[in-house]
Amino acid sequence: MVMSLRHALLGLLSEGPASGYDLMKLFDLSLANVWPATQSQLYGELGRLAGAGLIEVVAEGPRGRKEYALTEAGLSELRHWLTRVEPEQVRRSDMLLRVFFLGVVEPADAHAYLARQGAIAAEEHGRLDLIRPATEGDEPLSVYGRLALEWGLRFTALQRDWAEWAAREIEAVTPGDAAPER
Repeated sequence: MVMSLRHALLGLLSEGPASGYDLMKLFDLSLANVWPATQSQLYGELGRLAGAGLIEVVAEGPRGRKEYALTEAGLSELRHWLTRVEPEQVRRSDMLLRVFFLGVVEPADAHAYLARQGAIAAEEHGRLDLIRPATEGDEPLSVYGRLALEWGLRFTALQRDWAEWAAREIEAVTPGDAAPER
């Protein structure tokens, strides 16, 4: 089993009861950076979790507002997933696949592609850095959110630095090394 919206919601509810609206806001501030989901996906999964007995409705309010809480079975499932199920190691990269074949374009185009990837990584790094204040605090979601944020910041810095290095490597290509004519 791989990481899913199911486990993301169980994790958020481990912090305490919350409505679907509250979960969506919290999701957008934190988990959407590593596991994006739409509002309809989130509400659909809440229904499935309740149907499976992993969460329960603990309060109902105006306009059909429901507050959900984790059940013992839900907490057990979350703990099992956290400690017993190995994360899927994603090996596919559309960006790197393209790098393998940059030799079929002119060096200037290859350089531009790599420079663009560096700029994209730098932009993502800046966006992640803006989230830093939301991870201040001592509650578990902030502490562990800070760890995940730091991974994102280091990863995007690595991507940016690599792309800048790779673009410089392309600059070293001599005119005789240009792409083959098609």
